[in-house]
Amino acid sequence: MTIIILLIVTGLLLLILEFFVVPGITIAGIGGLGMITGGIFMAYGIDSSTGHITLASTLIATLIILFYAFRSKTWKKLMLNSTVTSHVDTVEENTINPGDHGKTITRLNPIGKARVNNQDVEAHCPGQFIDPKTEIEVTEVYKTYIIVKPVK
Repeated sequence: MTIIILLIVTGLLLLILEFFVVPGITIAGIGGLGMITGGIFMAYGIDSSTGHITLASTLIATLIILFYAFRSKTWKKLMLNSTVTSHVDTVEENTINPGDHGKTITRLNPIGKARVNNQDVEAHCPGQFIDPKTEIEVTEVYKTYIIVKPVK
């Protein structure tokens, strides 16, 4: 009987570990379910009334543990509570047009930053690298970046 209790308790602990520490389908979750199932199966091997009592008590214990685990504030300390406050830089309409000239701020490798018409934007230069502080010409303008080429 002690082995049955240990299997079920260890299985419940592994399931709690699966839910709150290692999310996803991992060895802890599969092992926990296997241990609980094995403990209940062994209890039914003793006799059916012991199996029914073990099954009912395991279900009740699982519900109580999950209720208190979700209710307690200790799990909030383990959770990630950060928020993303960043934004995507966009090219303001009609401030940069094809044919405008500017300078690279960083190396375009083939993507980097450039300043065109006093606006810092993400610049792409397909097929080549451009060093910093190089004169460039805008060939295409998109909402979040521009395509440039070096001025010869």
